[in-house]
Amino acid sequence: MRNAVRFLILLGAGTLVLAGCGRQQAPPARPAPPTIPQVEGRALSPADYVATASSIDQLVIQASQLAQTRASRGSVRELAARLLADHHGVGAQLSFAGRRLNLLPSARMMPRHQAMFDEINGAADFDAAYRRVMIAVHEQGVRVHGDFARAGDSPTLRPVAQFAFPAMRRHLDELKQL
Repeated sequence: MRNAVRFLILLGAGTLVLAGCGRQQAPPARPAPPTIPQVEGRALSPADYVATASSIDQLVIQASQLAQTRASRGSVRELAARLLADHHGVGAQLSFAGRRLNLLPSARMMPRHQAMFDEINGAADFDAAYRRVMIAVHEQGVRVHGDFARAGDSPTLRPVAQFAFPAMRRHLDELKQL
């Protein structure tokens, strides 16, 4: 009798397991990753990629912080807030991946990016200067991240570039419409 009860319990449990397996649905399809277009130019070395990308992020972050208080138009302040948030995220990913490769991002901007920041900071028409410089630096960012995402030498850094590329592209489009 005891064996019969055990058999029925096992049979019932097995049936429930099998029934549950049959009802599982396939996981939802993931959206396709953004397509990285062929960009003329070669990908930077991993060290140069980290240095350039972190300098771009620092410029965008510092200029966007400045825009929060100096921009005269609300639309510029709103876009600056989005750029600030997104570039903090890209910077954090870049720093984390760079540390894994012993490629620490510099705490200073490259001279060309520092000059761009100085241009914004000293501009009489802040909104126009901010827009002009942000378009130029995002065009550079699209090239840098796009090239590295497509052909960079570091499998550790390529996902950062793949993450950053669509954000830079989206920001560039928003800046051009500003």
